[in-house]
Amino acid sequence: MNKIIELKDIEKDYYVGSITVNALKGINLEINKNEYVAIMGPSGSGKSTLMNIIGCLDSLTSGKYELNGTDVSFMSDNELAEIRNKEIGFVFQTFNLLPRYTAFENVVLPLVYAGISSKERLKRAEEVIDSVGLTDRSHHKPNELSGGQRQRVAVARALVNKPSIILADEPTGNLDTKTSIEIMTLFEEIYKNGNTIILVTHEEDIALHARRIVRLRDGLIESDQVNEQAAMNLV
Repeated sequence: MNKIIELKDIEKDYYVGSITVNALKGINLEINKNEYVAIMGPSGSGKSTLMNIIGCLDSLTSGKYELNGTDVSFMSDNELAEIRNKEIGFVFQTFNLLPRYTAFENVVLPLVYAGISSKERLKRAEEVIDSVGLTDRSHHKPNELSGGQRQRVAVARALVNKPSIILADEPTGNLDTKTSIEIMTLFEEIYKNGNTIILVTHEEDIALHARRIVRLRDGLIESDQVNEQAAMNLV
């Protein structure tokens, strides 16, 4: 299997006045291409910090992080921004859509930053919007869409750059049960299409959609297990 993420002895400290908070205390984790991994843990376990490091949104204090064969451990903010745009598709709990832009314009935006030609941008955006079932709503603005539709736009935006990983932070946190199931079904389709998904959640029923569950506690990995139930497609 191809390793897409390799974390070695990752430590992350935060400084609050004269107090040092050890958020991560030596994390070792490997994730292969086309894995579907849930990262779980109670509040204060370090899961959000770990997500920020995996997503190149935060720097580590010590250790080594290789993403798709590139050592990103101590890159500058500009270098990390470039890696994020190329390698990672983000899906957030709060959707993070630009309110004045249509669904289509929100999806196209990462391609503009990546310097993709106008013709290719149009083609790719249309394809991903169609893949999430929103072609008929593509020219609506976020406030004209339901929560589930907004999250579908966010998923399409995450996919449009053909990233190495999809990183989803509590993607159903603002959705009702029925819509949550629809979004998790969409993630299942994305995974089956060959994408690597890392799902950060505190909800057990959402984590059970993943094929592997990594549990954190007090800045350490408490357990890392295959989810047999999902592996047999019973979820």
